[in-house]
Amino acid sequence: MFNLTRREQANLDPFDNLFRGFMVKPFQMEASAPQIKMDVKEDDKAYTVHADIPGVTKDSIHVAIDKNRISISAEIKKESEEKRGETVLRSERYFGSASRSFTLENEIDETTAKAKYVDGVLELTLPKKAAASARRLTIS
Repeated sequence: MFNLTRREQANLDPFDNLFRGFMVKPFQMEASAPQIKMDVKEDDKAYTVHADIPGVTKDSIHVAIDKNRISISAEIKKESEEKRGETVLRSERYFGSASRSFTLENEIDETTAKAKYVDGVLELTLPKKAAASARRLTIS
């Protein structure tokens, strides 16, 4: 994240400093890395995750499942340019990545897990792995 702020140089006249910039709007530009916002729902058989990742292609999204730990990451490339005639007034670019990891209560069956990306929302269906039943040992 970076912040740019235009500041005037110190003037020795305190009365002049009092009114300097009074009618002038300061120049500020802020940019921050996008964050992945999520909703996680659970039922008896599976977890459903909806992650907002707007402005990326499905090829730039990566999902990793390691037992009950889920990691989502995306490579983000944004470019915008504002022109008036042939003069470029503003050009902004952002290249970076966003990621989010979380741990669920139950292990996930990664062989039947599904992912779908539509209109900037990644939907994950993460079936719970069947719990191993307790086994009673016979003493000989």
